[in-house]
Amino acid sequence: MVIFIFAGCSKPERRSTHFTALKKHSVSATKAVVYNPQIDTALYNSLTLHLAHDITSTNWPVKPTYPCTSSILPFKRVVAYYGNFYSAHMGILGALPPDDVLKRLQLEVKAWEKADTLIPVQPAIEYIAVTAQSKPGKDGKYRQRMPFSQIDKALQLAEKINAVLILDVQAGASRLADELSLLQPYLEMNNVHLAIDPEFSMKDGSIPSSKIGSLDASDVNYASGYLAQIVRAKHLSPKLLIVHRFTEHMITNYRAITTRPEVQIVMSMDGFGLAAKKIYTYKTFIADEPVQFTGFKLFYKNDIKLPPYRLMTPAEVLKLNPSPIYIQYQ
Repeated sequence: MVIFIFAGCSKPERRSTHFTALKKHSVSATKAVVYNPQIDTALYNSLTLHLAHDITSTNWPVKPTYPCTSSILPFKRVVAYYGNFYSAHMGILGALPPDDVLKRLQLEVKAWEKADTLIPVQPAIEYIAVTAQSKPGKDGKYRQRMPFSQIDKALQLAEKINAVLILDVQAGASRLADELSLLQPYLEMNNVHLAIDPEFSMKDGSIPSSKIGSLDASDVNYASGYLAQIVRAKHLSPKLLIVHRFTEHMITNYRAITTRPEVQIVMSMDGFGLAAKKIYTYKTFIADEPVQFTGFKLFYKNDIKLPPYRLMTPAEVLKLNPSPIYIQYQ
């Protein structure tokens, strides 16, 4: 994946209306709230079995961690548009005018609803709020934090169609702790969720894209725990935590990943290319290493460069076992 240097973004600009309206809040000092499941557990079980094509296997469905209340998954399938407004090369969010993005996303939503009539669709905007960079920057962290005005733009775009916003973090040489703390006021909103991208986590100080990065189960657990504290402190619905993956090394010690009632973890297949290659990657690194829920990415450009020159259809993706509950278009 190509990464870009964004001029003029080295220091976040003055916080905009959405951001300054939020009061600072320390979740660590807040007493945890004890939740009782308020969901239809029978329906939850039925839908997760549906995703496994109504066949119980060694891996799927996984042992359920019932969400605390009002969860998105598995009651809705999330269909997301991905990217950054500064670059057409990083995804569809930067390739089309905002109104066109929403129109096209809504068409994809209808296609997925038609392909699986049992699970309604929740539209989403996945915005890269922290982008990996090929130059170190002043602090040597090889990442660029987007201005708050751009995150607000993504939030406002999502709100137009009742979509959720997912903030994607490409940490570079930075730590998740340092990046999530700056995004916390957004994560305290009920309709804002989190994605983390191991590909651009360069713990050894390598330049992003010079090699594929990695996160450990401890990193995923940190992000999950951070979100869980926010959910308890603010009495929110469970948060989505999207983890991108397309190689074995991108996530180490996956068996140690902890699931929580406050967070719904999606391990999402992030590879591009021929359908057969994507299916193999999904089976090997997502389906065969189960965590909680699964996702699948479709690339409007990179997936159509070779015959048959088209994207996989919703019906084709749904044949995967388990069927992905999170679909992302780049």
